[in-house]
Order: sequence, then C-alpha cells, then structure tokens
Amino acid sequence: MNLRGLFHLGVIYIAWGSTYLAIRVAVRDGSGFPPLTMSAMRVLAGCLILFALASFFRKGQIVPTLKEFWVVAISGMLLWLSGNGLVAVAETKVHSSYTAVIIGATPLVVALMEALIDRRRPSLYLLLSLLIGIAGVAVLNGPALLARDLKNLWAAGLLILACIGWGAGSIIQGRSKIEIMPEASSAWQQLAGALVLGLGALLLGEPPPQPTNQAWMAWGYLVIFGSVIAFTSFVKALRLLPTGIVMTYAYVNPLVAVFLGWLILGEPVTIYTLAGMTLIVLGVMGVFRERRVRSLE
Repeated sequence: MNLRGLFHLGVIYIAWGSTYLAIRVAVRDGSGFPPLTMSAMRVLAGCLILFALASFFRKGQIVPTLKEFWVVAISGMLLWLSGNGLVAVAETKVHSSYTAVIIGATPLVVALMEALIDRRRPSLYLLLSLLIGIAGVAVLNGPALLARDLKNLWAAGLLILACIGWGAGSIIQGRSKIEIMPEASSAWQQLAGALVLGLGALLLGEPPPQPTNQAWMAWGYLVIFGSVIAFTSFVKALRLLPTGIVMTYAYVNPLVAVFLGWLILGEPVTIYTLAGMTLIVLGVMGVFRERRVRSLE
C-alpha cells in the first residue's frame, strides 16, 4: 500500500471528521452566516490559496487541457455543491453528528452507482450491505419518523442527495486521468464549486452575511483544514490509492464527528445515534469486503 497515500488518507480522517462541527458552528441559528453564502466564500478562499500555492511551488502543470477542465469543473460542482452546500443547509436544522452519520453512507451509494455504470449485477452480499446501511439511516431517523418531525426528515433528504452528488463527483474524479498538479486540480474544482454555490445563494435570495466571531473562526478553520489541506489530500489520495480505500474515510469521519459534537457542542448521543451509526458502518464495511473479494476473482 502506498505510504504517501495512507498519510493523506489519515489527514482526511481527522480533518474532515472535524469539519462537520465547524460547519454547524458557522451556520447554526444566530451565527450570521447563510449556508450557501458561507460555503461559496469558504470554497472561493480555498481556491485562491491553492492557486497561489500551485503558482509558487510550480511542480507541474497548472492550466488543465480542455478534457481535464471538464473533469475538474463537473466533479468540482458535484463535490462542493453536494458535499458542502447541501450539508451546510442541512446543518442549519440538525446536529453535526447526525449529519456526519448519514454522510457516512456515501460508500454505499458509490458502490451501487459503480455497479450501474459498469453494468454489473450487484452481488447478494452487496445488496445485503446496502440494506443494512439503509436500515441504519432509518434507525437514525427513528425519533423523527415516530414524531413526524419534518425538519429532520427534510434534512435527511438533503443529506442523501449530498451522498449521491459527492459519490458521483468522486467517481468522475477517480476514473479520470488528470496530469495537472493536485493543488491546481483542487483549486479549479473549488472555483467551479464556488461559482455554483454563489449562484445558488443568489437564486435563493440569501441575506448578506453578518457572522459572529465564532462563526468567522469556524469559517477560517473550514478554509484552511477543509478546503486547502484535506481536499488536496483527498485529490492526492485518489491518485495514489484505489477509490474504495479512499472512501473508507466515510466510516471514520462519523466517529470523529459524533465525539467532537458531544464534547464541544454537547450534542446528544442517543441509542438511535449509536445503533444507526453501527448499522451504517457495518453496511460500509460489507461494501469494502465485497470489493476485496471481487478484486481477487
């Protein structure tokens, strides 16, 4: 296994696990940051920093070819509108730990999408893993389903869409050969993401931001650790490791997010949270086991 790839995967585990908490601090009631505006500002700032770094170190190509441009533009829009924009909108209503646990189901979505793209009939083991993961999402939303709490169910729907968008962006990026520098690739993707997020904020008529000091600090953390460090590590990890291995961050991040949400914001960790997270993680583990078995055939 590539050691550099594993290092970047470790960065993703820790940094992205903590960004759910930072997003919640930035967009919760009273923060002064509208969700899509906050996301667009965050991604644009990350993009400018990465372009500056790529230009300074100049260790490779910065300007993409036409084919590469379409890959980074489409994948960037999918990754950032779904993985950041929809997540931020959902976190205006629900806890960061809840968000992270549902987003942890992304590898299940990726496995199903790849089976459809490759026109491969899903194995019984994969279908069972998917059912276990779906059961985890249902259990996590048990209280909302029983109480008919549309706020949580609406947020769950947004987060499932986020899983689909992030999975599609990851597949496009992982299956496309890109020669430009990883920092430049991240920068172009974030530029595309910033444009679509900004357009979304305008279309929804979000008010001008008036963030509190805490919200600014959370935003700064998201720019440096989420947009610059972790996302660049994500791009590098996809180049150095199989997509399936990289996607294992999805069942480590929820553990980090649940712990930090409980520790810092006092978010409740209920039996529904633990049971739902356990089922989703088991489903994801089943997906990766199925991948390993298939790769040996």
